[in-house]
Amino acid sequence: MNKFRNILILAAAILSFAACKPEFKAPTPSHGSANFSRYISVGNSLTSGYADGGLYLEGQQNSYPSIIAKQMQSVGGGTFIQPLFSQAQANGSGYLTLTGFSATGSPITAPVTSNLAVTGIVPIPGFGNVTTYTKYTGDPINNYGVPGIKLLHVTLASYGNLNGFYERLLDGAEGTHNTAYLDFVTTKPFTFFSNWLGNNDALGYATSGGAGDVLTDKATFTALYSLVMGKLTAAGQKGVVATIPDVTSIPYFNTVTVGLVLAGVQKANPAVQALYINAKSSNDNGDQTYAARQATANDLIVLTFPTSKIGTLVSTPAGMLPYGLTPYSPIENQYVLDANEVAITRDYVTAYNNTIKSVADSKGIAVADMYTFLNDIKAHGLLIDGINLSSNYISGGLFSLDGVHLTPRGYAIVANQFINAINSKYGSNIPLANISSYRAVKLP
Repeated sequence: MNKFRNILILAAAILSFAACKPEFKAPTPSHGSANFSRYISVGNSLTSGYADGGLYLEGQQNSYPSIIAKQMQSVGGGTFIQPLFSQAQANGSGYLTLTGFSATGSPITAPVTSNLAVTGIVPIPGFGNVTTYTKYTGDPINNYGVPGIKLLHVTLASYGNLNGFYERLLDGAEGTHNTAYLDFVTTKPFTFFSNWLGNNDALGYATSGGAGDVLTDKATFTALYSLVMGKLTAAGQKGVVATIPDVTSIPYFNTVTVGLVLAGVQKANPAVQALYINAKSSNDNGDQTYAARQATANDLIVLTFPTSKIGTLVSTPAGMLPYGLTPYSPIENQYVLDANEVAITRDYVTAYNNTIKSVADSKGIAVADMYTFLNDIKAHGLLIDGINLSSNYISGGLFSLDGVHLTPRGYAIVANQFINAINSKYGSNIPLANISSYRAVKLP
């Protein structure tokens, strides 16, 4: 009898537990207060899907706007058309591929040069040569990402003649264009936008080691950003903008370090005590005084620096001396963003981001804070769905082979940050992308 009673008690307990079992309901997709029926994306190479040092079909297909648009489908999102390269010209501008690793573990890359969409090189008077690509001739596009474009360029009527990636989107022959980018992207009505312009206004200066480009003036940046946002919201459209990442934190500046280069030199010659660089003398952007000094860990060597130059004999006023190892033969400006240039770059990025957040707030537009998000990944890494990610070159899974742009997985993570910002601002419930569906760096 006792045994029978215990069975009844156990059965009752199981039924009771089952009755109390919590229910997990998937959130119902909702567009909230936003209208996603025609979403357009405005921006530069990051918006176009540029990766591995080039724009090519697979990168375009995994652009963050295309991922956002795909996720928007369940909440009223419309068709999202990109200016894709054809399958026959799938390698677009060409790009880098990883072919292996050296005996010391350094990655070996090679350019992809077949099945390109390059149509020629056109000399533009007063500017220089412009590489052109096969024209896009399909339906009106939604993704207006143009590699290389700065905020400084958006009102420049002749810009279509100066950037082959923009030129391929326009009707007419190279050298005859007069449509400003801002007019182009707003010609056709839209209901929602993303805007990630502004990166190149700092990135170009940084990647040239402060030697081949200039930072966009802060007041000019504010005026142009306000102009862009005024036009994008002129008909009451909602949207999302993104802040500019700390461009000095990307693998392009943190893979080939002073410590690693010096250690490599000392392995062959223990007597060497320091590297020398040609460095900016102050953190005043207007001061163009440079002088040779010993490099420190605060000076950032670019990813593309040919380390084989170190120690080769070069002609100097003091005679033939080893490159990079004496004050008379310092590493040249274009290979190093020195500590003062780093400080200047960060100061401008902070100012740009203050403008972006202020203007967006004044318009009631969502902000995806990529500056904070990507800096947090650099500091702490990121674990999503059991996948570990970091800002490390190649192994981190986030950045592509050029050390600047993202992998498909990186773009999916960025897309989710945009979606989180949209959902938070407009009470929508766009489902997040599954990042495990997107690859990291393609290994050989």
